[in-house]
Amino acid sequence: MTTTTHAFGTALIGQTEKALNAILDRQLAGTGITEPQWVTLTLTVVSGGSIDRAELIRRVAGATQFGPASVAERIAELTAAGFLRDGSDGRVQVTDEGQARWTQVRTAIGPITQGLWGDLPAEDLATTGRVLGIVLDRANAVLAGH
Repeated sequence: MTTTTHAFGTALIGQTEKALNAILDRQLAGTGITEPQWVTLTLTVVSGGSIDRAELIRRVAGATQFGPASVAERIAELTAAGFLRDGSDGRVQVTDEGQARWTQVRTAIGPITQGLWGDLPAEDLATTGRVLGIVLDRANAVLAGH
């Protein structure tokens, strides 16, 4: 595999994001889960499998820039598909089917992400994390009107 040096900027960030989303889309094919639903399901799973509905909406909206109504639609879709349970107690829970589907996709993605950056030096990954974190914080501030 040839490594090409790219200038840091919006094109590189965008191309990387598109490539990573294409990889995710391949893994989601045939699962009945879309990328926006995947984010919602993932944030439910990593919250311990049960989370306050309003908190889930806040977290997904913050991670994706989707509006609350759009996130609520994803919760409804995942509930209709049997992957989440939207309880009358205000909590959203992952169902056994939702957990199994999430585990299936995560298991498939693990070796791919390991191959993408698993062999990179920890210092490089830390620097990349810091830089992208700063860019993300600044972009969120722009979106918030600051």
